Amino acid sequence: MRPLTRAGQALLASAALTVIAVSPAAAGPVPAGPARADTTAPTVRVEYFPEPGAEGRQTRVAPRSPQEISGRARSLAPDKGAAAAAVRPQARTGPVEDRLDVVIIGDGYTADQQEDFHADAAARWADVMDVEPYRSYEGLFNVWTVDAVSRESGISGESGPDDVKDTALGSYFWCDSVERLICTDLDKAESYASRAPDADLVVVVANSAKYGGAGYFDLDNSLGYTGLSTLSSDNEQSSLIAAHEFAHSVGLLADEYAYDGYGAWPDPEPAEANTTVHTEAELRATRTKWYRWLGEADPSGGTVGTYEGAYYHPEGIYRPTENSIMRSLGTDRFNLPGREAMIAGFYRDADLLTALTPPGRPVRRTGQLRVEPAPLATDGLSDVRLRWYVDGVEVPKAAGRTHVVPARLGVRRDGHRHTVTVRAIDATTAVRDPGITASTADSLTWTVRR
Repeated sequence: MRPLTRAGQALLASAALTVIAVSPAAAGPVPAGPARADTTAPTVRVEYFPEPGAEGRQTRVAPRSPQEISGRARSLAPDKGAAAAAVRPQARTGPVEDRLDVVIIGDGYTADQQEDFHADAAARWADVMDVEPYRSYEGLFNVWTVDAVSRESGISGESGPDDVKDTALGSYFWCDSVERLICTDLDKAESYASRAPDADLVVVVANSAKYGGAGYFDLDNSLGYTGLSTLSSDNEQSSLIAAHEFAHSVGLLADEYAYDGYGAWPDPEPAEANTTVHTEAELRATRTKWYRWLGEADPSGGTVGTYEGAYYHPEGIYRPTENSIMRSLGTDRFNLPGREAMIAGFYRDADLLTALTPPGRPVRRTGQLRVEPAPLATDGLSDVRLRWYVDGVEVPKAAGRTHVVPARLGVRRDGHRHTVTVRAIDATTAVRDPGITASTADSLTWTVRR
């Protein structure tokens, strides 16, 4: 019995990547990773990269820290635990309802090392934001840090499997006997993440210079976040792990690597935007998936086509390029179809416009209507355009303005009710699918008093 694919999960869980933790027997075998002694305990699926630049591997792990680690940890006093953890806005670009909210939690930082944690969190997040299309769309993210105070500095397993430390989240190397795999206690991570105003994605920064990290797939949490990643604080190559893992949760992208022995892809066309069962000629004929990008020079190198081997299977399924960040961490580049899917994902959870003048009540003809576009990079991929309309008719002279006066737009004192609408759309050339372009649009409407 083969593992449940993300396409299958999407059918079972309405395209969400968050599923209830199940036992290995229920989910089938998982590629890579040594066999676990306990085959009945609930587990979650994790992805890891055994060394910098390597292709990904997967295994299943316990959702909580092993007994030798959790047993060593002494319960923190109530005033020092998650219930009183300090929360800071590392980057606040807009209201939580209009943004993708990322929560960064530190593990292995003592009370005297919390400023070190904030510096590490900022550095690792900056690494992720150096990767396109994150860089161009950084303004769609809020970032919150949550202080988790550990009794000891560093995390378990740093110097070897028998190295056990007392930390707030019980994070540890050598998870499932894999040296570079950093696991954490998911219940504890959730308790700290709940302190933030919102959580769409969670990152656990482990206080270590040793390369390592992980991405969790099978999550069951009350906060609704769809991705959790772990990474080392002082190893910048670990940051690519988070950039890759967020692509599963935000862009709904599939892994593009394959495993020997998995044979041919046995299923119908997968749902993910970066894998297909069709050849290049078939994509052109059917006008599906990434046919609009075929033949284009790609940021990851080479040209966009159909390259056999993806979604863990070496045969019968294709990826868009020879390499990309979804195939290995030997590159920090998304391919063009993957980049387009990421932008679509950003706009599933974030909006271009924030109303500074509430649209829920009537406004005067002489009053000001003010909006704030998301602060996207002006030298990047995004291309935000604002247009204003009176009763559905565009007012060209107001294009690009962030505040207007209805009377100056042409709203007359004629005894009739009028509407003023602002519409924003991202006309980025990194998107060629008209449906995705339409999904970037945002609008606000006000009723003007007579």
